[in-house]
Amino acid sequence: MRSKFDRQLDKLNRELIEMGALCENAIDCAIRALLNHDKETADETLSIEEEINQIEKAIEGLCLKLLLQQQPVASDLRLISAALKMITDMERIGDQAADIAEIVIHTELMDGYNSAHIKKMTKAVSKMVTESVDAFVGSNLELAQDVINRDDEVDDLFIEVNNDLIKYITENPQNASAALDLMMTSKYLERIGDHAVNIAEWVEFSITGVHRE
Repeated sequence: MRSKFDRQLDKLNRELIEMGALCENAIDCAIRALLNHDKETADETLSIEEEINQIEKAIEGLCLKLLLQQQPVASDLRLISAALKMITDMERIGDQAADIAEIVIHTELMDGYNSAHIKKMTKAVSKMVTESVDAFVGSNLELAQDVINRDDEVDDLFIEVNNDLIKYITENPQNASAALDLMMTSKYLERIGDHAVNIAEWVEFSITGVHRE
């Protein structure tokens, strides 16, 4: 019986890795679509978001099966409940990548904008998402705590991006509307970072039994 349970836990880990990879891909596609004003890539982001929704349902079903058909011990219960919380955050990451894609579809191209900080912010939040899932699969408390500690880095980049955009609007008032849309995008990225932190905190709970307030 335990060997069957362990096989299902392995399946859970594989599906979480797949969901995390889809989230990372959605973020990457959304930002490439934004910076290149590529509506085809924006549409690709929306398709990935649908895949994320589908795998969320599959993982939720597997977790419920583990709870109802097996006899998990306390540590298993923590792990499964953490997984259920994590997929909610990952689904929201997909939603926010889709929100960025929608901005691309309805926004004009911005000329002359230096995208260095928003690219750096994208790379930072993508890494946080990937490593938070890796921490769960590997029961790596140190990695989870490292993700949590990097939230301040993303917050600082959020401020830098907005400062860049305020300067850009001052110098290019004709593009103010598009710049404000880009500010909203930076907010979505900041929220994605928050969701990665949430995931890491649930990893911490699955290992220690303690959840941060």
